[in-house]
Amino acid sequence: MPDLLTTLLLILAAFGAGWIDAVVGGGGLIQLPALMIAFPSAAPAQLLATNKLGSICGTSTSSITYARRVRPELRTVAYLAIPAFAGALVGAVIASHIPRSAFNPVILVVLVAVGAYTLLRPNVGDVTALRFSGRRHYGTAGLVGFFIGMYDGALGPGTGSFLVFALVGLLGYRFLDASAKAKIANFATNLAALVIFVPQGVVLWGLGLAMGVANIAGAYLGSRMAVARGSRFIRAVFVVVVGAFIVKIGADTLRQLL
Repeated sequence: MPDLLTTLLLILAAFGAGWIDAVVGGGGLIQLPALMIAFPSAAPAQLLATNKLGSICGTSTSSITYARRVRPELRTVAYLAIPAFAGALVGAVIASHIPRSAFNPVILVVLVAVGAYTLLRPNVGDVTALRFSGRRHYGTAGLVGFFIGMYDGALGPGTGSFLVFALVGLLGYRFLDASAKAKIANFATNLAALVIFVPQGVVLWGLGLAMGVANIAGAYLGSRMAVARGSRFIRAVFVVVVGAFIVKIGADTLRQLL
């Protein structure tokens, strides 16, 4: 365990990550870098595993809150979450063979496109207007779950935001419904990552559980606020989070090129 001050700062970061994750995803933008700063010499697997332990506590809390208050349609949730779990397992295997830096330029382009689409269409995600029905709807949900799950297994940060945008942009859900479904799928991808990490013995259990408690508190507050304030509030937070990701990954890509 780190010293008391570092531990308290990590717990504070976990609380903020839980809040952001519950509203729109993207808590990894706070929590994982905080762990990297606190443990500069730790193995990447230790940091990723501890981050996932803290995150799954928050995603389980927000999933339950959304399920009780929004009541997402469970068949779509199943078609999204089960392939997401499988994709995360595949991504965890891929992660050991492909460096993260190879993905940064692609992720940056996708984030800019996502941010521009959301800003240029101010009414997107205000109401649910499904674009597909029947098998096409569930098939699209399954593909979204698998490929974003694979991304989460391989890299991770931003998974919740990508899920929310895909559900809004591709399937036609309003932001509130999309966040509810995304949280359950994100729980599945976090669980898949821990299935890989726990047998390897790389989880920092004491710190991870302490951060998990803070993540739970943040997730509970964030999901309650999202449900109370609705899709417009979630959309505003989404734009801010995507903008922060663009700045961070853009800076990483620039350092990589220089």
